[in-house]
Amino acid sequence: MLEKEKQFKEELFNLRFQLATGQLENTARLKEVRKTIARIKTALRQQELNK
Repeated sequence: MLEKEKQFKEELFNLRFQLATGQLENTARLKEVRKTIARIKTALRQQELNK
């Protein structure tokens, strides 16, 4: 799961870069990626608390 989080953070970085340079067409993807990262972090935290 940590690997997925890393991949999504990388994608978010690239999307922000595209947004800043005016190349981003699908701005909704930013929101999707942010929410996905939050879901992953939530799941990781729940696992941590259940131990």
